Amino acid sequence: MADSTRVATHAEVLRGNLEQARADAARDAATIRLPAAFNGRWTRRHWAHASLFATIGMLVAAIVPGFSTVLEPATGVQRTVLSLPLPRLHLRGDNVDRWQSVTLRSGQTLSSVFSELGIPYSQLQTVMQHPKIKPALRRLRPGTALSFNLPADGSVRAMRIEAAPGIGDEPVELEFNGDALRERAVPMEVTTRTVVLTGTVGKSLFASARKQGLGSAQLRQLTDDMFKYDIDFDSDLDENDRFSVVVDQTWKNGQLASTGPVLAATFTVDGKLKSAFRHLRDGKPEYFTADGRSLKRPFIRMPIPYARLSSGFGGRRHPVLGRMRMHKGVDYAAGTGTPIQAAGDARVEFVGRKGGYGNAVILNHGGGKTTLYGHMSRFAKIRPGQRIAQGTVIGYVGSTGMSTGPHLHYEFRVNGVHMNPLKMTLPPPAPLQGNALVAFKHETRRALDKIREVEDVVFQLDDTHVASAEPATRPAGKRG
Repeated sequence: MADSTRVATHAEVLRGNLEQARADAARDAATIRLPAAFNGRWTRRHWAHASLFATIGMLVAAIVPGFSTVLEPATGVQRTVLSLPLPRLHLRGDNVDRWQSVTLRSGQTLSSVFSELGIPYSQLQTVMQHPKIKPALRRLRPGTALSFNLPADGSVRAMRIEAAPGIGDEPVELEFNGDALRERAVPMEVTTRTVVLTGTVGKSLFASARKQGLGSAQLRQLTDDMFKYDIDFDSDLDENDRFSVVVDQTWKNGQLASTGPVLAATFTVDGKLKSAFRHLRDGKPEYFTADGRSLKRPFIRMPIPYARLSSGFGGRRHPVLGRMRMHKGVDYAAGTGTPIQAAGDARVEFVGRKGGYGNAVILNHGGGKTTLYGHMSRFAKIRPGQRIAQGTVIGYVGSTGMSTGPHLHYEFRVNGVHMNPLKMTLPPPAPLQGNALVAFKHETRRALDKIREVEDVVFQLDDTHVASAEPATRPAGKRG
């Protein structure tokens, strides 16, 4: 009974809600009206639109007459008509210059270069038969630059040959005109600069010097001609020691072509400066100190660079005969084929086989002084009676004669008496004097100033770095 009463009550509530919803919808529909037409009264929006249109109209009225005035031709103005030539147009076609360059590799021939670039064989024949260019073609070396003017039409217009750096040949250009060939010299800009190459010894003097641009010839001058009496290059140098070298460099078209002999050089060894300067005396290059004293010595104590003294001068047990015997020279152990140098300027007195000495050379240095070199494996290109300079290679280390291994037996004699080469003290060449000394100092002043300028800058930078970074300490190193 109670459940049926709750259902009836709920139904009445729903009907009441529906009737109320219908009444509200009818009332809202009665109040909605469409907007009425303009009734003659201007609202604020109407006035804003009217002002905007009026402003636009005034602007159009003011501007348009100005356009018409500009477009009308001016009266009373004199006109002049000029005819200006147009620039000539260079259209890229098939006949323009097109250069291609090839650098000769080892084993590469001119024929392979022509084939690589697709140049007809007939053009190769024309080049090879040209009388003026055949000698140049025979001197082609790896590194030679060959340039060809090859237009798109397949012809060969020109060929240019530029020698490898250091050879010195002038560039040559060949212009082809059918079967004809015209040779034209290519202008070359050649300049010579005096430069200072400086650096530290580091772990290897040779590696450091090459890094600065010095070649084998300049390195030999440093070690064999300039400082061989003052510096032991095996033991005297530390990594922090410095070197400076003055040379003339020749540049061709902006590229380094060659480096001349060392004009001056300095080594700072253990804080002490050693210097050497090149100067011609009696037409021959010689090296001197800054005050004109010759760095050359009459004799080299060690005819083999960097060899080991294996036996000294005096009595000893002979390694082959097995008995005590006077050793009248000194022995330097070195590998077979090591070059042997003349101890001083001399005339070749003997070249050949000499008993227990094996292959031997005897040099006469004048004033009763002679030197003997034994046990050679072979001789250099020398002959008896020939004049040779100190340092000339006269033969090569071997083990001929009475020898137990490859080495050089070196003897020094004065009027036939054997002397100990390691204890010989001979006066050096006379120093420069008078006008020769004046000319030398004038000649070397420029090189010395360049070295001082570079070294001052380098040392100042090093000192500043050391002072700011770490205490100024120097490793002791080995000293001979």
